[in-house]
Amino acid sequence: MTSFFSAPRRLVWLLAMLFSLLAASPAQAQTDYTKTRYPVVLVHGLFGFDSFLGLDYFYGIPDGLRQGGAKVYVAQVSAANSTEVRGEQLLAQVRNILALTGAAKVNLIGHSHGGPTIRYVAGVAPQLVASATSIGGVNKGSTVADVLRGTVPPGTLSEVVVNNAAKAFVALINLGSGGTSLPQMPTAALDSLSTAGSLKFNTRFPQALPSGCGSGAELVNGVRYYSWTGVQAVTNIFDISDGSLGILSLVFGQANDGLVSACSSRLGTHLGDYRQNHLDEVNQVLGLRDWFSPDPVTLYRQHANRLKQAGL
Repeated sequence: MTSFFSAPRRLVWLLAMLFSLLAASPAQAQTDYTKTRYPVVLVHGLFGFDSFLGLDYFYGIPDGLRQGGAKVYVAQVSAANSTEVRGEQLLAQVRNILALTGAAKVNLIGHSHGGPTIRYVAGVAPQLVASATSIGGVNKGSTVADVLRGTVPPGTLSEVVVNNAAKAFVALINLGSGGTSLPQMPTAALDSLSTAGSLKFNTRFPQALPSGCGSGAELVNGVRYYSWTGVQAVTNIFDISDGSLGILSLVFGQANDGLVSACSSRLGTHLGDYRQNHLDEVNQVLGLRDWFSPDPVTLYRQHANRLKQAGL
């Protein structure tokens, strides 16, 4: 009887083993691909939440980061309030995360209004922040906010009506996300996101803002700053949000993601413009996006690896 370890069968066995090792090695190499030194904290934007009835605001992104070894926390700040109020709420959560994990710092990643929110924390407590990454961040204001503010002037009946309607909408969000204890002031959020409100905020927190439409300083007060954004409002005909974002994009007159211009989004080292709209940037709605654009989850994973390589 031919032995199992005869020359032909031994060769097949060795080749099979080699193939299995080669096939397993990339996966093995990826097990700590996103394992940053410091915890990652994701911060939502206007009318955002951590998780609504089981649906993550950052759709699929926390799991994508955790699969590569990252410690990920999703902050919950006021869905609609000023940058300063949201910033103080985030600062308190950062302190809790540091106490829980024993880490010295965190990596903050903010989307939309989350951009200025993380900048607030990085500005008032830079010793607690390793990096601040703004994605589609309203760093120099939004033309959409300017237009809305113009239709509801301060001190008018229309402002009261709009503010109360927005509060009712936020209340529905909070019922499904557990944020009912957080104070909400939609008109304060609108003021913060306007060009005038952003300019006022930026006089106090100018860190890493570019003078024009390029990159700003990457390292300020020990904090590394990064950004990326989308520049395409309509990206998938099956996405129910694309129509409204497409209409809103018409007010800009320059590259934008439907709610924020590409130039307004710049902060620190700008990592790129993508064929994504404002919701695609957080992999919404339900992962629908431009078929030729990078997977949003992949962009977050690549960035976590970038932070890891930088020792953050």
